[in-house]
Amino acid sequence: MPNPKSAIAMARTFRQLEPLGTRAHPLVFGVVLFLTSELMLFAAMFAAYYNLRSNSSVWPPAGVRLDLTESTVGTFFLALSSVAVLFVGRSLNRRHAQQTRLWLATTIALGVAFLGIAFHGWSKANFRIDSNAFGSLFYMMTGVHAAHVFVGLILLAALLLGVREQAFVGDRRAGAEGIMYYWHFVFVVWVGIWATLYLVR
Repeated sequence: MPNPKSAIAMARTFRQLEPLGTRAHPLVFGVVLFLTSELMLFAAMFAAYYNLRSNSSVWPPAGVRLDLTESTVGTFFLALSSVAVLFVGRSLNRRHAQQTRLWLATTIALGVAFLGIAFHGWSKANFRIDSNAFGSLFYMMTGVHAAHVFVGLILLAALLLGVREQAFVGDRRAGAEGIMYYWHFVFVVWVGIWATLYLVR
């Protein structure tokens, strides 16, 4: 037979426990699921790249020239933009619309600079998408990523225009949170692409 005193003590213990945290907003959860599917897309490209690299005696093919310095500068800009997004979230939490706009504008400017460097790198590359397997994967990986950056810039611009909208402030800022997760994802994926294409030999 259960001891009544122990049952009462257990009930008191349960009452003293901290309440469980609220579940993620459905929109944020949906963004996380979407980013998971996008990660699978990039994972397939990484798998194809490393499979070809492991079966090739010379990789990249002879004559292929890559500008490590320029790509590193672009990576630095994208890293700074990811840091700026952290300050966007902090400003939103404090309901500082002006600071939020400033950090958003900074993030967008850095993202545009990254795309500019990417386009410049494509324009001066001495190989094309149909030159060889390396060229096909290089342009596919960097091109798909650039498309994600472009979409991210559109989302950030929409957030910049809607800072004062209720969906973007206070407890109802799930839309802004989803956009920030997306932008961090864009940066993390680029680090993998950059290291794979420019550092791994």
